[in-house]
Amino acid sequence: MPKKSAGLLLFRIRSGRLEVLLVHLGGPFWSRKENGAWFVPKGEILAGEDELAAAQREFKEETGFYPQDPFVPLVSVKQKSGKTVVAWAFEGDCDPSQLKSNTFQMEWPPRSCKQQEFPEVDRAAFFSLDAAREKIHPSEAPFLARLVERLSTG
Repeated sequence: MPKKSAGLLLFRIRSGRLEVLLVHLGGPFWSRKENGAWFVPKGEILAGEDELAAAQREFKEETGFYPQDPFVPLVSVKQKSGKTVVAWAFEGDCDPSQLKSNTFQMEWPPRSCKQQEFPEVDRAAFFSLDAAREKIHPSEAPFLARLVERLSTG
């Protein structure tokens, strides 16, 4: 059965300009990637878990920041892997330099039998809408378009 993840897109308005918070994945696979390598903070929905509750939990685990109501539903996207990602947006603010992410372990380097620990998210940053369109992974770009649509229609 394909996996399903849930996430939250934090946005703010600064000097009349929309900015969104995106995160860069930690670990060796993403370390040298930039454009197309930033994501909405998200994670897998646990069995029996409410989707929005999962999104809130994952946001907190990956950033260390507490999300605040109200949450605006965005679209869901299906990734090439078959995984579906559902997301909500919320307005707020934070200091990305204060990021506190959970960690994961993996064998690194490959076939070394050595386990290394990496942050799940190694950086977070606010981006203008134009910059976010360049930075975000293409599979999650519809979240930005839907946010703009939702904000323009109230």
